[in-house]
Amino acid sequence: MKAMGIVFSNIYDSSLGELTNERTVASLPFGGRYRQIDFVLSNMSNSGIYNIGIITKYNYRSLMDHLGSCADWDLSRKNEGVVILPPFAQGNTGIYKGKLEALYSAVHFIDHPDYDYVVISDSTVLCNMDYRLAIRKHISSGADVTVVVNRETEKNKKKHPLIVKCNRNDTVTEMMIDSFVRPGTLVGMGMFIISRKLLVNAIREAYSKGMVHFERDYLQKQFNENKLKLSVFRFDGVVLRNEDIRSYFANNMALLDEKVRNGLFRKDTPIYTKVRDEAPTYYGEGSVVKSCIMADGCSVYGNIEESVLFRGVRVEKGAHVSSCVVMQGSKIGENANLKCVILDKNVTVSEGAVLVGTPQHPVIIRKGETV
Repeated sequence: MKAMGIVFSNIYDSSLGELTNERTVASLPFGGRYRQIDFVLSNMSNSGIYNIGIITKYNYRSLMDHLGSCADWDLSRKNEGVVILPPFAQGNTGIYKGKLEALYSAVHFIDHPDYDYVVISDSTVLCNMDYRLAIRKHISSGADVTVVVNRETEKNKKKHPLIVKCNRNDTVTEMMIDSFVRPGTLVGMGMFIISRKLLVNAIREAYSKGMVHFERDYLQKQFNENKLKLSVFRFDGVVLRNEDIRSYFANNMALLDEKVRNGLFRKDTPIYTKVRDEAPTYYGEGSVVKSCIMADGCSVYGNIEESVLFRGVRVEKGAHVSSCVVMQGSKIGENANLKCVILDKNVTVSEGAVLVGTPQHPVIIRKGETV
């Protein structure tokens, strides 16, 4: 029972707008010191999955800079490790229309006889899970594909890419794409477990027929024709989906809740990231900080509440920052007032500037800009 991993780094870039103009969604900073890819890489490493391919398309310089040798994830290995899979390896330079096209560019990496199963994952769903449990469930179920799901608890209706219904044996009985979610619904987490041989055959056959979407063109089509048995693995832990700007902002704010933090960052299965040796955060005389997540290397002289600050942020005297996400290296001038704002890396907020958004529509300042 040996598994390899495939991670999509670019598939959902467009849904996060300005935050992914110059980076992949996988390298999007989150939670003060992490990148989104840290979660799936840590899950795989903690689960004994050491051969991982990251399918990427463009803007992956920051991703490669963050990963380096992957030693921080215990993935710098002689015979295994992390491999970046760019599109030009197959001579394909067009824009991916779906996961099947993306997988086709990586089929030679996947078709490795030393591995029995493939764990496929998006990089927009953040959780802390043991893939070994899911793989064992997949094998015992006898299913062709296992879909990792969690139960939706939100009251508000919203569409989701994949919704399933199943019987008492966790065998899927109904599958819906881009359908409305209701409380109690089982929703896909963008993670699938499938045998390597089946996946390789499916990729080549589907691509030859012009299919591009993994969920709609392959899973749903084959399921509806009774050619594919699907099972589910239910994950009951904390799940954060950064599907768009609104959810990205809300999920950063959710980390201020101790239950969410403890569910996502566990001592027995750590979430690893690139290590940076910086001085502790300095709190100047008169500064006030309430209910915040603060990374190291910050200098705080103003007032901050219910915010997430990344490394090296500087907040000057008299500035007030409330419900904001402030990324690495940003500087907030004296007497500035910020509420519900996302500052990308190395942003400078001028003295006395006022930026006010809402939780549904936070103000976004692009990387390196001065306001």
